[in-house]
Amino acid sequence: MTKKINHIGIAVKSIEASTPFYRDVLGMTFEGTEVVAEQKVKVAFFAVGESRVELLEPTADDSPVAKFLEKNGEGTHHIAYEVDDLAATLEKLKAAGVRLIDEVPRCGAHGTRIAFLHPKASGGVLTELCQAG
Repeated sequence: MTKKINHIGIAVKSIEASTPFYRDVLGMTFEGTEVVAEQKVKVAFFAVGESRVELLEPTADDSPVAKFLEKNGEGTHHIAYEVDDLAATLEKLKAAGVRLIDEVPRCGAHGTRIAFLHPKASGGVLTELCQAG
């Protein structure tokens, strides 16, 4: 079902302010930024091995990431696992009674298809499943 950890999402107040730590201090390769309008978020990706770190900055006060920051402050937001067939994976999880936030895939950064599992289904960790676009 899952192939690998695709990325770890970290909520930040400012991508610009956070970038030097990941790029310069940790030496990760900066891969660029993108706005995902549907989710009211700007993202920046940093490569580390075959995985990535994704910084998430809200673009609106009512975005899920803005609400996360208000409640929790900056920090780990989610872990994303790559799958081959997201729709089939969601159907299998739904049939198994796993609580889903997204029952059908939606658009994510870099042309991926994504869906989130409810944190109560995965030990309190917000889990994202993604499929390359």
